[in-house]
Amino acid sequence: MGRWMKPEVYPLLAAMSFVTGMCVFQLTRNVILNPDVRINKDHRKAGVLDNQDEGEKYAEHSFRKFLRTRPPEIMPAVNRFFVGKE
Repeated sequence: MGRWMKPEVYPLLAAMSFVTGMCVFQLTRNVILNPDVRINKDHRKAGVLDNQDEGEKYAEHSFRKFLRTRPPEIMPAVNRFFVGKE
């Protein structure tokens, strides 16, 4: 590996691996869980599906519900430091 890859490339490789993993995760999640994606031939035959409950469950997942309870800040400690509320 040393002949083909220099140590300076490792952080870039790690970042690209992480991003690729996130893309694969999102695509897999959409194919498996999204109610609008129909892989089965019987589901594709139906023109319009009446699946509002399934769509609501897909859109309002537990991570989104958790984030609603959190303040919309990236770094709260840094924000409090610069505002002066320590």
